[in-house]
Amino acid sequence: MVGSEPEKKKRNSEGKQWRWVVIGAIIALIFAFTTASITTPNINLFGQPNESCSCPQKYSGMVEDCCCDYETVDRLNEEVLHPSLQDLVKTPFFRYFKVKLWCDCPFWPDDGMCRLRDCSVCECPEGEFPESFRTPFRGGLPSDNLLCQEGKPQAAVDRTLDSKAFRGWTEIDNPWTNDDETDNAEMTYVNLQLNPERYTGYTGPSARRIWDAVYSENCPRYPSEELCQEERILYKLISGLHSSISIHIAADYLLDESKNLWGQNLTLMYDRVLRYPDRVRNLYFSFLFVLRAVTKAAEYLEQAEYDTGNPTEDLRTHSLMRQLLYNSKLQAACPLPFDEAKLWKGQRGPELKQKIQERFRNISALMDCVGCEKCRLWGKLQVLGLGTALKILFSDNGREHLGQTLQLQRNEVIALMNLLNRLSESVKLVPEMGPAVELSIGQISSPFSPSNLWQRVWGLLFKS
Repeated sequence: MVGSEPEKKKRNSEGKQWRWVVIGAIIALIFAFTTASITTPNINLFGQPNESCSCPQKYSGMVEDCCCDYETVDRLNEEVLHPSLQDLVKTPFFRYFKVKLWCDCPFWPDDGMCRLRDCSVCECPEGEFPESFRTPFRGGLPSDNLLCQEGKPQAAVDRTLDSKAFRGWTEIDNPWTNDDETDNAEMTYVNLQLNPERYTGYTGPSARRIWDAVYSENCPRYPSEELCQEERILYKLISGLHSSISIHIAADYLLDESKNLWGQNLTLMYDRVLRYPDRVRNLYFSFLFVLRAVTKAAEYLEQAEYDTGNPTEDLRTHSLMRQLLYNSKLQAACPLPFDEAKLWKGQRGPELKQKIQERFRNISALMDCVGCEKCRLWGKLQVLGLGTALKILFSDNGREHLGQTLQLQRNEVIALMNLLNRLSESVKLVPEMGPAVELSIGQISSPFSPSNLWQRVWGLLFKS
């Protein structure tokens, strides 16, 4: 039955009124959403506002506390450092890392190892690793067996391997790290190429507790006007390492477990790193800090023996190391990535150095509390690498040439170069993934973004 004309006008009027009510509610929500996104700070573990931005930033100028600018770092990394490091870490010498994976957490009861498939470490077959890793003066070609597949439920490292160092390398503890690398009990060799740093599914309270303890108990509160330069540098090193780890998780993420589909998680990359410019800046700082340690130890690293019993591969390793250490582009564009000589000055210098050294040793010890086996592997390796960089830069009070004062373990050199490679890859991924992240974030947020909501409201107003 068709209503009368007055009734139609009444219904239309009521409909318009209801539409205005809905539009008003939407406007209120948009206002609240926009205001919250602008005024609500992101709080970090220290209770300090964490600088964030709504889109990936472009970085230019000098890297803070360093002697090189962002553009030069990106160019050198793309042309020189990343290709060289990628080749170097695949050689037999740098492929195998000695590690103690079965350690009790010294700070709290062990929650038990992660039971996720990708948390496990792939076993290193006895015939795979170089014979000279076990017997210093006997040769033997590594079989380079890459059949072992990471992620197998039964995957486990071989705990029975002899871990004696081979000739040319010393056995001495690192004062900056907690691990006793001279203790061969429970040590094993892990093929890093078979156990890449990537997403493992290790999340939740256990993982958060590790980083909470690292920052809140061992790093000074930052930013703070009361911080001295040395304390600020410790924080930036840990933050930069944290950013690098997050980038590798986001860049190699399990997108679909049923299909074993791996790829980039752009949202995670944005949420954990790119939305916070200070985290990216700290990544660049950590990269230059470790690069400075490698270049400072150039004479030592050039003369070292990279003997694995495979003469061809060993010569290639030595050649790759020389090419990296004495690259003309690197020496011309960024001869001094970081100036360590200005630290530990004044009467408080020795006391402050000991204080920060103890804090870093605690951070090193916290790696034994990581519940994921593969995360523990890479955590221990990279913290040892960072501790080795600290050892190189601060073992001789800042003198330019180390001479005979420096002594490194084979494992320290392996950790140092693998850490530099990890940081190099992270620095490379920042500009590579940035545009895709920006596009992805825009697409994900578009249905509910303030701009699109305003457009929809305007459309309703116009139609009315």
